[in-house]
Amino acid sequence: MSRSLSTSLVLVGGRAGAALRRPHNWVQLAKFCTVGASGYVINLAVFSTLLVGAGWDRKLAATISFLVAVTNNYTWNRLWTFHGQRGHVAYQGIRFLVVAVCALVTNIVILEALVRLGLGEIPAQAIAIILVTPLNFVGNKLWSFRRRA
Repeated sequence: MSRSLSTSLVLVGGRAGAALRRPHNWVQLAKFCTVGASGYVINLAVFSTLLVGAGWDRKLAATISFLVAVTNNYTWNRLWTFHGQRGHVAYQGIRFLVVAVCALVTNIVILEALVRLGLGEIPAQAIAIILVTPLNFVGNKLWSFRRRA
């Protein structure tokens, strides 16, 4: 391993450790997960309705359910989770959407992989949502709602 890479890893590890020791970050994570849980229920409800009730394709149902849930999540994260870090609504909204689209792409990849492995579509979507949550939190904490220096 090169010296600069090992130095970088130590610095990142130190920053991560320091972040983990701050109670405020744990409170934000709890709020983010609470908002995410509401989005999770909304996502699965819309996904199930479109998939089973309307007979839509799972990728289209996943995309529409994502858009409904992300609207809910952005609103509550802006108003509650990251309240002290509010900037311009459109600026943060665009960043939030970029992070969410990255999470959506990851979600669909995981959904498809789990379905191909034989898991049902709704349980696969439930698992995929859970697996992309850390990506979503880190992206929003460090980019969408980051504090301005």
